[in-house]
Amino acid sequence: MYGWTLEEFLDALASAKVHLLLDVRQRRGVRGREYAWANAKRLQAALGEAGVGYEHRPELAPTTELRQLQYAEDDRRGVGKRSRAELAPAYRERYTAEILDRADLSAVVDELPAEGAGALLCVERDPEACHRSLIADRLAAEYHVEISHLRPS
Repeated sequence: MYGWTLEEFLDALASAKVHLLLDVRQRRGVRGREYAWANAKRLQAALGEAGVGYEHRPELAPTTELRQLQYAEDDRRGVGKRSRAELAPAYRERYTAEILDRADLSAVVDELPAEGAGALLCVERDPEACHRSLIADRLAAEYHVEISHLRPS
């Protein structure tokens, strides 16, 4: 979300032939007027108009405790959530063990469209700063799903 306008985001999805967006956020809202479009109801409406399916996958979202762990590391490093470049090692380890290792990713793979692509959605600008990169890496390694990251310009 960060770094995109709604129009840019929808254009990027269309260019990548995304037909299904999998929302992996715990809380499906984003603070700030410039990102009001990313709040679940508005986003779902915009995606529907654009012909992109939407599904919330809360079982892939980090817990509040895990998010707090990452925020503490961000504070220690003096970076904000919107400027984070990477995930804390402790967060990566715990997210993998507590969420990713327990998730049924075969169900996610089964949902991916036969034509076009699926996309994982969270809020961070850079995938390396977000748990969605961990999900994508696992999908690529275990299910041979082709991964490409959409980035704002």
